Amino acid sequence: MSSIRQKGVAKANPGGHAEESCARTEQARRRPEARTSTDTEMRAPDTVSPETRATPMMAQYLDVKAKNPDFLLFYRMGDFFELFFDDAVKAASALGIQLTKRGKHAGEDIPMCGVPVARADDYMQKLILKGFRVAVAEQLEDPELAKKRGPKAVVRRDVVRLVTPGTLTEDALLVSGRNNFLVALAKTGKGAAARYHIAALDISTGEFLLSEASAPDLGGELLRLRPAEVLIAEDELGDEASKAAAEVSGAALSPLSRACFGRAKGERALREAFEVAALDGLGDFTDGDLTAIGALLHYVNLTQMGERPALRPPRRDEPARLMAIDAATRASLELVRPKNEGAPTVFSAIDRTVTAAGARELMSRLVSPSADASLVNERLDAVAALIEDWALRERIRHILKTAPDMSRALSRLKLKRGGPRDLGAIRDGLRAGSEVATLLAASPAQPAHLKEATTALAAFTGDELGGRLARKLDRALVSVVPLLTRDSGYIAAGFDAALDELRELASSSKIVLAKLQADYAARTGVKTLKIQYNNVFGYFIEVSPGQASALMSEPHSALFRHKQTLASAVRFTTDELAALESRILTAQGDALAREQTLFAELSDAVLEQEDAIARAAQALACLDCVGGLAEVAQAQNYVRPRVDTSRAFLVEGGRHPAVEQALVREGGAFIGNDCRLDGAGERAPGFLVVTGPNMAGKSTYLRQNALIAVLAQMGSYVPATSAHIGVADRLFARIGAADDLARGRSTFMVEMTETAAILNRATERSLVILDEIGRGTATFDGLSIAWAVLEHLHDETRCRGLVATHYHELTRLADDLPRAGNVRMAVTEWKDTIVFLHAVESGPANRSYGVQAAKLAGVPKQVVTRAKQILAQLEAGAGPHGPLTLPTDMPLFSAPAAHHAADAPHPVLERLGALDVDSLSPREALDLLYALKKDLQVTDATG
Repeated sequence: MSSIRQKGVAKANPGGHAEESCARTEQARRRPEARTSTDTEMRAPDTVSPETRATPMMAQYLDVKAKNPDFLLFYRMGDFFELFFDDAVKAASALGIQLTKRGKHAGEDIPMCGVPVARADDYMQKLILKGFRVAVAEQLEDPELAKKRGPKAVVRRDVVRLVTPGTLTEDALLVSGRNNFLVALAKTGKGAAARYHIAALDISTGEFLLSEASAPDLGGELLRLRPAEVLIAEDELGDEASKAAAEVSGAALSPLSRACFGRAKGERALREAFEVAALDGLGDFTDGDLTAIGALLHYVNLTQMGERPALRPPRRDEPARLMAIDAATRASLELVRPKNEGAPTVFSAIDRTVTAAGARELMSRLVSPSADASLVNERLDAVAALIEDWALRERIRHILKTAPDMSRALSRLKLKRGGPRDLGAIRDGLRAGSEVATLLAASPAQPAHLKEATTALAAFTGDELGGRLARKLDRALVSVVPLLTRDSGYIAAGFDAALDELRELASSSKIVLAKLQADYAARTGVKTLKIQYNNVFGYFIEVSPGQASALMSEPHSALFRHKQTLASAVRFTTDELAALESRILTAQGDALAREQTLFAELSDAVLEQEDAIARAAQALACLDCVGGLAEVAQAQNYVRPRVDTSRAFLVEGGRHPAVEQALVREGGAFIGNDCRLDGAGERAPGFLVVTGPNMAGKSTYLRQNALIAVLAQMGSYVPATSAHIGVADRLFARIGAADDLARGRSTFMVEMTETAAILNRATERSLVILDEIGRGTATFDGLSIAWAVLEHLHDETRCRGLVATHYHELTRLADDLPRAGNVRMAVTEWKDTIVFLHAVESGPANRSYGVQAAKLAGVPKQVVTRAKQILAQLEAGAGPHGPLTLPTDMPLFSAPAAHHAADAPHPVLERLGALDVDSLSPREALDLLYALKKDLQVTDATG
């Protein structure tokens, strides 16, 4: 990213030489003269010379732009953000808005476009999605103050924020139910020993994660986090693992100077972020962790201009405590991202949450299933409790529907980017949390998961600091809170006496003046005394000349001061009236200023309870997630799995969660199937070879069992009638065919690469799902590869697995390998076609029914007929173990002859065409029909 104004760096780290060094390096790396452009581009000049004759405003713009060359500069001018030069050309094209011009610079028109400040977030979102980054330059002073410096003075402006994909905080720019992670990668080691240390921060919620991965696992790890932006050292841009992982995750890749990565930088940044003298209380950190953290927090510091986000303490996602799922498996299973736009995903099938935070928690659990059986069972206990007490679940979910997104509101307040609505979100969230805590406290014995939530929420129910804050926000804010601090009226009446007085002055000045006039008339006895106003004198007291002496003599002369004498009236003023006049004329502005002061005080009060509020927000998210899982389990008839450390995978009546719901919506029903695997080979085979025709449901069967493992280990009930799952440390699912032509890899090469990854990384605790291994090459080559792979997984890896194949020879493995077995997809034949029963039976299939499947798919009849002939000859010429004997009528050029024959008139049609129907007797016509029918049957039988 580009360098920013020095005061931003100084504010973040006064006297920090490493920070300044990193900033200087960034500035040098992205110096304007290093950029290239075409001759036709209108570019902002890098320097301002006397020859350019830039106006003061344009000179200011050029100066700010030179500091942020890689960003589109949103330059605030009144109610609009304006863009100039090449920025305007790019933005107008990307946003579809009008490109205009404003004056000239260096003899050429200056391209310009603009967006309203009120809708800036919408336009920024479009630009971010199209790969741009935005620098926001705001007016830093009142234009009236600039005028006092002279007629040509320019309002001070500077960049207050750099907007990048990984540093978004506004709701309009974010997906509510999904984290928006910024990730920094730090590589240690080389070659096969290389490790990638990952520091991930969602600046919008404060969630801060640490993990690490090997090169083969990096893609899956980034897909788990789904970052919006990945930071990498610029000298690592050639690292293939980093680039491929960022690409597969869909993240923007942002290179940083190597100077921004460093162990000391990370250690110092952590101490400053959490305001601690030592890191012992935050956990143990490796050198790689601190290097990644240093770059991450440095980038946040630069983009946020030194403002610190609300950070939770770093949480380490230990690889050994999670089910590892690689990138190919995540894509195959469609956990959160569908292969086809608009198609259902597993997440959409199980999501019954009612809050954005709950949806994020659910997604986090789904993409990061636990390998800790104890944690899984704690989560399952919580789901079971809310299934059993459905009334409590309904009341909690009803309350949660009123709970806003406290985490994101808290983050905006911490970054000084929040508004009254964010305070309102904290108030409403704490109110909901208090009500939920009361419900949970009144319920009987709770599982550990619910007890933790109750404890976090109870902090805002009593007379402690949290409870007082909740009540203070209740008193301070109106029920419907505006978005921005400049929109007055968000502080409730009665909360602040000074504000109430200012509001009364602003809205009821006539009443106040009338009261004062009545008071003065009563004091002086002059009933005709009036308080008047004009543009010259402002407010004044007016009486007739005959009554003026009463105000000019004792005791009233000390109160009333003479101001003007006219022929028909005498005017006076008082200190009280002068002060009232000043307050009336400035009351509206003062009222807004007072509200903003109160907003700042309330924000500070909230931030004093930052950690407790973050815990309460997380508790509500967990309750919503657990309640949603209980809801879907009851609605879809899911069952609690038995999860332990065994190597069992025993599922009865298993179903695919997304496919089942799609079938039900269309009026159909899903047929459940069993899957019995035992890695120890005691209760069931450790490996099953699945055979059967295409379209019979093999792929669905494979996926549903992989998903049952994922759902069970995330702590969810599963779509089955019973399930016993021994935790898997890794899940591999190679299903479907895909190429990678951009990297020069064919479909077969992609398959072999993924197969190699499975063979090298699977352990005896892994679950491996393989579909059609060995396709894409010669039959014997593919069969040999598939055979050898299965033997290796069975003998060496000894994992649990399902392998679907059309190589029926593989079914013989069950005779030779003690832990292998066979199942098949059931079909039945009817009238020369097949009917799929979608049921799994024991034993191997004896046919693949490929020709029948081709017929069902609409392959032309003559092709199907010819395929049947060839298949019959191939089967007749092939011994059980000997070479195939090819049919003699199968040369390359014999097939077209069959097509030409099919194009010739049918013999029966030729006979009908030659008939003289009028000359036939009824008997002759009947005999002819029988003959034609016989000829037709003979012709069809011979093709």
